[in-house]
Amino acid sequence: MSPKRGDRAAPPPAKNEWDVRFANGDAAKGWEQLGTQAPGNTRAAWLVMRTDPAPATRTARHHRLKGELARGTHRGEAMDRWQIEVTAGGRIWYLLDVQRRTVWIDHASTSHPKATDG
Repeated sequence: MSPKRGDRAAPPPAKNEWDVRFANGDAAKGWEQLGTQAPGNTRAAWLVMRTDPAPATRTARHHRLKGELARGTHRGEAMDRWQIEVTAGGRIWYLLDVQRRTVWIDHASTSHPKATDG
């Protein structure tokens, strides 16, 4: 069975870990495609989201998005949006629900997001 909106992206979190879930069906489909194209990098991204989704030391491959993309809404709540570069073009965008310690993947794709072009 394929994952869908609201599904967990992996097993339940252990103590002190973040829950990783899909915010929508497109993100779940993109996640599956990333996992097929770059399984090691996708797993590494999952581990980062699970353990340190808002690192104090940001890198070119893992950082908070800027401008209008820096915030997103899930279930009516505004949250910070982060990005992990999984491959040269592949990206994961996620929203941080700090209160619930949940990472909501709202975009996952094997290609560079058009929203950042410009």
